Amino acid sequence: MIKQERAARTRDALLLAAAGEFLRHGYDKAKLSVISAEAGVSSGALHFHFENKAALAEALRNEASHSLRRAARLVHGRRTSALQALVDVSHALADLLRRSTVVRAGFVLGCETEPDTGLDLRQEWQCCVQQLLTEAGDGRTLAQGVAQQHMAAALVASTVGYEVLSRSDPEWLSRATLTAFWELLLPTLATARTLPRLDPAGTDAAHRASATATATATATATATALHTGCVPAPAGPPTPAGPSAP
Repeated sequence: MIKQERAARTRDALLLAAAGEFLRHGYDKAKLSVISAEAGVSSGALHFHFENKAALAEALRNEASHSLRRAARLVHGRRTSALQALVDVSHALADLLRRSTVVRAGFVLGCETEPDTGLDLRQEWQCCVQQLLTEAGDGRTLAQGVAQQHMAAALVASTVGYEVLSRSDPEWLSRATLTAFWELLLPTLATARTLPRLDPAGTDAAHRASATATATATATATATALHTGCVPAPAGPPTPAGPSAP
């Protein structure tokens, strides 16, 4: 049992260190030697848990996917309106990306690298948006004339765009920024009867969902600090690329 707990702590420490390294330098330039050093473990321990860099990236993508699905399920279970659920899930996603280095790295890798498992986080997010818009249409809360497929594409492009912009300025994922986005969009999306019942800032369910979904990641960070005696370097803006970089 003690060995299993130690193995779990080591794996969590490696994931957290890998998240920071991938965010700082990108997948191609990330170094396994740096990841193992920041996690406070040997190179052999790293390869015991993850065969190679691709396996580490896949684990981070899976973690981001699980967290997003967990938050969406929690929001969906508490909602009274499909459109409010759509607003709430977007706030939960933004909050996850702000608060969890592991989720943020997994989302970036899931959008920018070719996964071996077919996992596509942008596609998952698009399916979630399309499903909620369909429910809103079926429930007659969607304004007349809204083309669901085109609206879903616009919503996904906008929200994923905020994530990209947040890599150099975290304010793009702030609650205030996302609230302003929904204040502009909801009058176009919702019927006149539905609009007054919608909260563009997200309901309490959205923020409880993101807090629950990031609880594991927070525990991982704490365990890593206790296990290694240090906290992996924070993932700041990407290191400026050299002249040869694209």
